[in-house]
Amino acid sequence: MKQLSTTPVLKRMTTKIFLVGFAVVFAFATPLAMFGRVSADRWDDQINSLRAQANQYQAQANELKAKGDTLQNKLDEINAQVAALQANINANQAKHDKLQADIAENQQKLERTQDALGEMLANLYVDGKISSLELLASSQNIGEFVDKQEYRSSVRDQLSQTIDAVKKLKKQLETDKKAVEKVLTDLKQQNDQLSAVQAEQQSLVNQTRGEEAAYQNMVNSAKSQMQSIAAQQQAYYASLVARGGGNSGAVGSFQYWGWSGNRGCSGGYPYCGPQDTSIDPWNLYNRECVSYVAWALANRFGKDVQPWHGDGNAYQWPSSAARWSGAYRVGSPQPGDVVVLPASGGFAPIGHVMIVESVSGSDMFVSQYNFYGTGQYSTMWVKNSGVILMRFP
Repeated sequence: MKQLSTTPVLKRMTTKIFLVGFAVVFAFATPLAMFGRVSADRWDDQINSLRAQANQYQAQANELKAKGDTLQNKLDEINAQVAALQANINANQAKHDKLQADIAENQQKLERTQDALGEMLANLYVDGKISSLELLASSQNIGEFVDKQEYRSSVRDQLSQTIDAVKKLKKQLETDKKAVEKVLTDLKQQNDQLSAVQAEQQSLVNQTRGEEAAYQNMVNSAKSQMQSIAAQQQAYYASLVARGGGNSGAVGSFQYWGWSGNRGCSGGYPYCGPQDTSIDPWNLYNRECVSYVAWALANRFGKDVQPWHGDGNAYQWPSSAARWSGAYRVGSPQPGDVVVLPASGGFAPIGHVMIVESVSGSDMFVSQYNFYGTGQYSTMWVKNSGVILMRFP
């Protein structure tokens, strides 16, 4: 039995019986019990087991992906912090380098100033040995004497101011340099700590992504095995159809004839990927009878069809379609009604649904998917007997 809301239409219809001869069109009473019985349950069991594994692995992979995304978001924040911190380090390093250059330049300036001041000191020393009386005598007039006296005072003042300014600048530059060096030390320490956190976070992200990839590989492996087993099952079904060759039959009071044979993925149905590999908008597996009928109801006949909730097998429709979509039973069919074949042993172990295309008395021309369990489109005539008729609003 399919998981979620799927309905393998007649997935096992021919797994236990197969057609061995043509039934006369009007010999509806001929039971399908004439057909030989075989067992293909092992395929369904393997497929269901693998699907359960794939779903479990996918859930784990999804959980790990969510965890990895959360870890990656945190790592992105840390990376941004590291980048901002490095930018701050670079800016302070540039400031430090400039201060270092300024200190070197100031040192050269100090040395040049000291040389100039040394020369001034020597001249002042020589001038200092001259007494005021001698200085006056050597001057041509009082004005020149005053100028010489003021010059000596001015030189002394300039000397004092220059020395003070150079020392002050040197002290300030050294102070600024130490402050920047301390900032750089603190920033580099923070960077080392943050880099350790960054490396640890990156390791967690890599580990989680690796675990996610491992589970995803297991999902892909399970799906690959499912496809292989489904291919074997489909080949077996095809051999039964070819061997039987019949287009009519009866199961109890259910009678059908004029079966068109399989016509591939046609009838306008759009979900034509490999059977049972995707979920349609009604939570049903693709290329099953229920998926086709739900699509036809909504898109061809304009009916209101709501998604199923794990109860979309064909035999469940009389109650589940009423619950979710307000469908109700009718006695007289019309185009767009649904024909529900209840569970019918090996012929239709979980039922089958078809959609009415036209009506002629008690006969209904129907279209369907997955008759004979092949996941393909076909048409046929059925009697309004042994079935349930449902109408969707």
